[in-house]
Amino acid sequence: MTDFKKIKLLILDCDGVLTDGKIIYNDNRIEIRNFSAKDGLGIKLLPFAGIEIAVISGKKSETLDKRAEDLGIKMVFQGVKNKLKIASEIIKKLNLNWKNVAYMGDDWNDFPVMKKVAVTAVPTDVMPDFKEKADFVSSRKGGDGAVREFIEFILKKQGIYEKVLADFIEFLENH
Repeated sequence: MTDFKKIKLLILDCDGVLTDGKIIYNDNRIEIRNFSAKDGLGIKLLPFAGIEIAVISGKKSETLDKRAEDLGIKMVFQGVKNKLKIASEIIKKLNLNWKNVAYMGDDWNDFPVMKKVAVTAVPTDVMPDFKEKADFVSSRKGGDGAVREFIEFILKKQGIYEKVLADFIEFLENH
């Protein structure tokens, strides 16, 4: 049984989790991705819960850099082949252990990390055989609020969702 109160770090994949998984190039070869504002607000709740966030992506993308900057995500690792190695380094740097980590991925390149963490999640639109590997299956698609739903799930399991939301709203009213 997962002790959700021990979750202190959320690690996310990018494509198919923070985005809808589509990578679009315009005529100028500029990459375009769709990110969800719903997910963004969920991510902004995490500091009020004392939960760190990291993104580990197999692909390199300036759009991810921009989105992470907008959301205040400091730990962004791109072009990563071995996500387990990077996740281990993050955990060590933060003086945590695998029982402190939640992870949301969408495909087999995320599985080595998912086997180690306390709780795993996937968006609803992952392949069926991969969906079976997750502890939590969002009702939302990647890039369409799946991350937000997982964050709210964690905060509710920790019993702090209402307090985090109240603290966030108070912050907005005073800044």
